[in-house]
Amino acid sequence: MAKKKSVQPKKKSPKTARGLAITCLTRWDGTGKPIQGFVNTIIHDSNLKTADRQLAVMLVMGVLTRQEYLDIIISRFSKTPLRKMKPLTLAALRIGVFQICFMERIPDSAAVNETIKAMVKFRQPRWLVSFANGTLRTISREKATLPQPETAGLDSSPILNHPSWLTERWSHNFGREKMEEICRVNNLERQLCLQVNTSRIEVEKLAEIFSRGGISNRQGKYGTDSLIIPEHRGAITTLPGFDQGFFQVQDQAAQLSCRLLNPLKEGGRYLDACAGLGGKTCCIAQKLPPDATLAAVEPSNRRIRLLQENLDRQNLSSLVSIHHQELGEFAETNPQPFDAILVDVPCSGTGVIRNHPDIRWNRQADEFPAYQKIQLLLLKTAATLLVPNGKLVYITCSLEPEENEQVVKEFLASAENFTTLDCRELLPDSASELVSDNGFFNPLPTDEIEGFFAAVLVHKA
Repeated sequence: MAKKKSVQPKKKSPKTARGLAITCLTRWDGTGKPIQGFVNTIIHDSNLKTADRQLAVMLVMGVLTRQEYLDIIISRFSKTPLRKMKPLTLAALRIGVFQICFMERIPDSAAVNETIKAMVKFRQPRWLVSFANGTLRTISREKATLPQPETAGLDSSPILNHPSWLTERWSHNFGREKMEEICRVNNLERQLCLQVNTSRIEVEKLAEIFSRGGISNRQGKYGTDSLIIPEHRGAITTLPGFDQGFFQVQDQAAQLSCRLLNPLKEGGRYLDACAGLGGKTCCIAQKLPPDATLAAVEPSNRRIRLLQENLDRQNLSSLVSIHHQELGEFAETNPQPFDAILVDVPCSGTGVIRNHPDIRWNRQADEFPAYQKIQLLLLKTAATLLVPNGKLVYITCSLEPEENEQVVKEFLASAENFTTLDCRELLPDSASELVSDNGFFNPLPTDEIEGFFAAVLVHKA
């Protein structure tokens, strides 16, 4: 995969929302790592008040979502090219402009003053602070004349806030209209979708608890166990029912993919081959019939810890055997074959950019063949663990054919006696529109659901 830029040196963070947001963006820049890890350690683990932590997260995610537009505005009012700016200066300017242009509840004066105060606390040179202060104040004064994101591009085209290599790829694969719609959805504010733990509480009951607490919610269009909380901005742990294990964060697409393992049978053996944080593991465990077993394989130390925590919180640990190892290592132990296996492979994540805006900037155009190699290996390894007439459910959260249809095609070309099953046969009628003509579960990102891919591969003995 392509090399990333060198990691930015650490600086002491001012203990303010803007200060932590600047720190988060500068430490993330060039690492190629998920922004969430920086958000967790720099912002969530800080001693700021809850409201200030929420503001810091909003600033980080907002800048990543609107970065291209923010840079266009900054470039209009700065004689210094962006490429020559210090990372900290550019991060501060982006944060300041984001507040001016997109956060109506924050007065422009406060947006400018608090951002500049953060730069001062970073002990930036006086001339640099003066430059940032003058630039932000000029942008604030000219706010009414600024082009809107919908018309700020060449020939008054919309600003897509995605790297050009990615928009060109999507335009080729889906057509320009769909490409622009994907970008529009990705630029919306993140949406919290919950999967209700129906082994502990009914969906309607949890919705009632939220409503009584003044938390607006609605059931998802596709996932029967889903609740969407459109206005929640705080930590998930603050929602009623979290400690009781009444729910977990999971998009409708991920929930539906777990249904592709159906029908689960009494005494059946099931495997989550790439368990990760355990979202799908928990989803499957909640639906296990009597005497059925579920194994979960995950090599990462951090993820295995969070997987166990998720299972414990939702009272599902007794239903799942965890294997802390690579899938290949697990296969070498010669486990008893499984009736169905979920293979949720590592991927580029281009279908979930709305909730993970850093993905668009972290990915590189030449990475997909490397992902494909890993995905094929995992899928072929999982196939060796299947009973005759068993089922593999191959999953990604990618929009890219190299990781989706091409992997399935390559697998079928090399695997004997496997065929695909139309996903419509296993999904609710409400989700049939999300299945492509070739039978793959393949929604593009919309206001309602994330981008996803799933194929059901059946072994014919």
